[in-house]
Amino acid sequence: MKLLVVSDIHGNLLALERVLEDAGEFDGAICAGDIVGYGPEPGGCVEKVRETGFRCVAGNHDHAVAMGDASDFNPHASEALAIHRRLLSRWDVEWLGRLPAWLRLELGGVKVAVYHGSPRRPLREYVYPSYARQLAHEFLNQTGADVLILGHTHIPYAVRLGPRALLNPGSVGQPRDGDPRASYMVLELDGGVVSVDHRRVEYDVGEVARRMRQLGLPEPLAARLFHGM
Repeated sequence: MKLLVVSDIHGNLLALERVLEDAGEFDGAICAGDIVGYGPEPGGCVEKVRETGFRCVAGNHDHAVAMGDASDFNPHASEALAIHRRLLSRWDVEWLGRLPAWLRLELGGVKVAVYHGSPRRPLREYVYPSYARQLAHEFLNQTGADVLILGHTHIPYAVRLGPRALLNPGSVGQPRDGDPRASYMVLELDGGVVSVDHRRVEYDVGEVARRMRQLGLPEPLAARLFHGM
């Protein structure tokens, strides 16, 4: 079974489309949250995720748009979320509000768990690479998963503990690891054995930044796309 894994699309439809083109055919798809926030095309991303058949959890930006409360966000993120609420249809907002906080799946004989932040704080905890290895055993045991997928940090990593793995595919729409290319993973699940392929793909960053500026989204959110920071 070939499984496409993404996270933190953040309204960047051009990046998502390039990921889907680059990934080729797959048997299933997972998104670890934050379909919206920051970028110029939140509605297009929601539609693309739905029509592609992604299994999704809620990210903190998805939750904030659905609840209409961005009080916990910095001013730039809060402004972007307010713009997204105006751009999204009522149906899209309601759909985001129905996203679960976590997923527990069995795919290809492998138990897979998905959270945006962590099993301890599904929406909010940042599990960075620097201490992901320290937490991997605890989180895998807590969830009973063979593969635990997290998002939120916008930084990709893979921690292997024998046959089990803690993974973060990085960000499709706003990478923060110094590489502006869209980041994602492809998992091959074969008889309980999991292979992980982390991939990067270029997209037209300049065009996305132009669309963001046209909508009046905060300039720093557009500028940072060129540097992957």
